[in-house]
Formats: sequence, C-alpha cells, structure tokens
Amino acid sequence: MVHKHWLQTHRCTTTLAALFIAFLVSPNPLRSQQDDDVIRTNTDLVVLNVTVTDKAGQYVPDLKLSEFTIFEDGKPVLPAGISSFSVHESPFASVVLLDTSASMESRLSLARSAAIRFLDRLREEDVAAVYKFDSQVERIQEFSSEKDLAPMVFGVTARGLTTLNDAIVAAAKALAARPEKRKAIVVLSDGLDTSSKASADKAIESALAVGASIYAVDMSASNGSSSRNQQSAAVLREFAEKSGGLFVATPGGPALRDAFANIANELGHQYTIAFRPLNQAHDGKWRKLEVKISRPGLLVRSRKAYRAQRH
Repeated sequence: MVHKHWLQTHRCTTTLAALFIAFLVSPNPLRSQQDDDVIRTNTDLVVLNVTVTDKAGQYVPDLKLSEFTIFEDGKPVLPAGISSFSVHESPFASVVLLDTSASMESRLSLARSAAIRFLDRLREEDVAAVYKFDSQVERIQEFSSEKDLAPMVFGVTARGLTTLNDAIVAAAKALAARPEKRKAIVVLSDGLDTSSKASADKAIESALAVGASIYAVDMSASNGSSSRNQQSAAVLREFAEKSGGLFVATPGGPALRDAFANIANELGHQYTIAFRPLNQAHDGKWRKLEVKISRPGLLVRSRKAYRAQRH
C-alpha cells in the first residue's frame, strides 16, 4: 500500500515537473498574444506627413501638436488617439519620374537639368531613385544619396507614348519597400497619359497607399498656354492636391531651379503625425482625411485619404 502510494506521488510529481519544464521552454501563449496585439496596433497606425507654410510659402517649424486637429471622415481624432508627433528633420525617400515620351522632345534637356537640381539638394540621409517612362517604365538609377544622374540618363532620347499612371504605380511599389517615413514621387512631365494600363485613380490610390506625396512639375508650361497644356496642368494638379504634394507650373530657368530647391527643403521639414483610426473596421475601404491648424494665417497640405487594411 505504501509502495502504491509512493508510485502515485512520484508520477504526479514527475507530471508536474514535465509541465513546468514545458511551460518554460515553450512560447508563452499570453506573451504571443500580447506581441500580436503590438504588431497589429503598429500596423494599423495611419502616418501623415504634413506641410505647413505661411502665406509667403515659407515652412513653419515651431508648431505644437495641440495646434493640429486631424479629421477622419469628418470626425476629429482626439489627443488620446495620437500615437506620435515629430518635428525633427527626418530623412526621406523619393522617386524621380522623368517623362521621355515623344511629346517631351523639346523639353527633355530641361527636365534632366531639373532632376539634377533636385538630386543636388539631397542630404546625406536622403535617398532617391530615378525612373524614365515613355511607352514603358524603366528604372535607370537605384535608390542612393548620389547628387548626380547616372551617365545613361544623358543618352536617353524622347520617343514613344506616355505611361504616366503606370510610372506612378511603379514608383509607389518601389517606395513601399523603403523604411523612411517620408516618401515622395517627383514627376517631370507634360502630363497627358496616352498608353498606361493603370487609370489615374489607380495611380493616386497607389501613392496614397504608401503615404507618398506627389510633387508634379508641369513641363508643358514651357510651351505657353494652350488647351492641351491646360489639360496637362489639370491632371498633374489633381495628383499633387490629393496626395498632399505640390503642383509646380514654371517655364524653366531660375523659377524651376527654385521650385526644386523648395521641394527638397519641404521634404526634409514636414511634420509627421501617427494616429489610431477612428473606424477600426478592416474592410479595405477609403477614409477621408483633413488636417486643420488653429494658428491663423497658415496653409496646410497633407494627403486626403487613407485605405483601411483588409484582414
């Protein structure tokens, strides 16, 4: 009887010891669940890059979080929903899209010079890639902080049709893999798409999905005013406004050089605000965004929407 009791006690002790060891060496279910929660929360955050300027177009650097109000589908995001707010000069990643279609023949040299001007303003921590687009989209320079164009760019000739929408989609895809919070697509084009598979809506959705602002430079402005140029300007302006970027219409020369200096300067000085969505549904739908500033006399630019994740 004593021996039987001892066997039962020994088996019980052995079982408890085995369970204890298994607990130590196996993943902690509670810890795993908590980790999943953290990952999900971080993934669900909406990141906004916000540009604030005065009426003269100068960047305003001293704003506080309390002066910002973010609206999602018309409803204000409360301070408790703000995850982070930064005003430091963060690095940015950008893609320069150079239109090399036949319609750009007389302006290609000017566009190359403008691209060089932009790259020359990169800081050591900033990176840019360069793509050309005509009937096809082609990457001609990898992401780097180099301040000049690759030699092959100077051998490019203007030919073929215009795949502007496809180029923006390709740029957004490249930026999606970058770790930088600030992302931009710089378009040098006469603006009229003639051969893309993607629609203009698909192009802007792709940019919004990765949080990239589109800075659109209307190269058709160098040919004066015409109905075609007005169409070009309207297309490029819409890309810029919906993404929180900037539309630039300039005939070239000093005005174009200054415009690119301002774009590079702006990208390095935006406010970055991350917040938790008010609508927690993972339905893949678009939510409208608006950012307002309480300080009078200032102009605010940021993207107009974000797309909820679909789980």
